Amino acid sequence: MLAIIGGTGMAQLPCLEISHRKVMRTPYGEPSGPLTFGRIKNNQVVFLARHGYGHIIPPHAVNYRANLWALQSLDLTRVISVASVGGIRDDLVPGAIAIPDQIIDYTHGRKYTYYEGIEKPITHIDFTEPYCPLTRSRLLDAARHAGKKVIDGGVYGATQGPRLETAAEINRFERDGVDMVGMTGMPEAALARELGLCYATIAVVANYAAGRKTSVREIRLEAAHAVLEKAMVEVRNILEYAVELDVD
Repeated sequence: MLAIIGGTGMAQLPCLEISHRKVMRTPYGEPSGPLTFGRIKNNQVVFLARHGYGHIIPPHAVNYRANLWALQSLDLTRVISVASVGGIRDDLVPGAIAIPDQIIDYTHGRKYTYYEGIEKPITHIDFTEPYCPLTRSRLLDAARHAGKKVIDGGVYGATQGPRLETAAEINRFERDGVDMVGMTGMPEAALARELGLCYATIAVVANYAAGRKTSVREIRLEAAHAVLEKAMVEVRNILEYAVELDVD
């Protein structure tokens, strides 16, 4: 069974034929909301809205540990994250869809690991490739089947939020090699790796990052929301094929 975590612009999954919802409890507290179970084209899927179903949880306050733990408890192996980002690289224009392959983490103060506490041994995970290559490949294949153009690769810069970045910060991130910025990529990806979940992200460019092109003076949030609304239709089409291709 495949899990989908929806971010800004995807608090619901209209293509999901819902069978039931389940409230979960974890050792790390409650997830962002009930898990929604159902089928997409007769394939079982579980969906979770990262920010809550009313989009009320800001990025820095998401209980990432509870979310991933709840999904892992279902014995699924693959998780697709949908996230909105600001585009820094020239080809990451509003409405573009990318499947990033690297992360730089600029967040702070979040619960980063399951391996903490006096009774837990020090544990290091390999994070050389932060996204699961197999899941990334499935997403790229799904996009081709859906006839949707996606960008293969890119460095996701995870920022703290909930405020957007300054133009100077974006300049710094670009010097660091960041191609797109979002607020939810970490610690979600690292926690998925600790749990052995095969995790990858579909990044939807909502706007140019601060100081770039139409965002040179300000980021117009209404315009960004309109871009997301349109682009999420294409993302849902890709997800429909991704579910069909999700065979081990």
